[in-house]
Amino acid sequence: MDLDDRVVLETPEGVAIELTLAGLGSRMAAFLLDWFLRLVVFVALMLLSALASADVDLGGWLVAVVTVVWFLLLFGYDVLFEVAAGGRTPGKRWTGIRVVDGNGGPVRFVTSVIRNLLRLIDFLPGFYLVGVISVMVSGRNQRLGDLAAGTLVIRERRAAPPARWTPPAGEHTAGWDVAQVTADELATVRRFLERRQALLTPARSRIAGELAGRLRPKVAGPGADVDDERFLELVAAAKADRR
Repeated sequence: MDLDDRVVLETPEGVAIELTLAGLGSRMAAFLLDWFLRLVVFVALMLLSALASADVDLGGWLVAVVTVVWFLLLFGYDVLFEVAAGGRTPGKRWTGIRVVDGNGGPVRFVTSVIRNLLRLIDFLPGFYLVGVISVMVSGRNQRLGDLAAGTLVIRERRAAPPARWTPPAGEHTAGWDVAQVTADELATVRRFLERRQALLTPARSRIAGELAGRLRPKVAGPGADVDDERFLELVAAAKADRR
């Protein structure tokens, strides 16, 4: 039984995509990993600063530098990776999740800044309690920062590459004239046949209809009762038989 939380979004191009939302466990694991990296960097900088101040009296400069570095680690770390690394901090990358905008696209700078500034509230009153409650009760597993910025945290797709499509044995395409179908059109048909299982039904039907509608005037032989996907399969099989 599939217990994953899923959401279906429609892109600006009108294509429906299904995304799997990241759960609380993977988000907390990513958060802890990122905080561990922050602390490693901060401790390393503190040690270097201590070694430098042993030779030179840095005084207030050291306090200022440490303050700036800590601020950048707190807020700049997430913004940098979310904008420049496809929504994935090192912790998110290791746990297989990423941040996307409300349309499933990349996160922009202002959006990421809003999302991460709201961590100050999500962290209240401690141990991320407000954020945890928000993730648990919101419809799309969003903390307050996500709600304010319109972002989602999703799980990465790790699907294997589609297998190369080959015509099933026993296809009967005798009498089909597919000479006018070009190599580029055949390649487009084959790519669709290889990837159709990953498409949602509305998008799959629409693309099949567009491809079939474009090729039917070029093909002689098939009956009018052949549905779009079956027609594309037979066109590809007929082209393979003619080689």
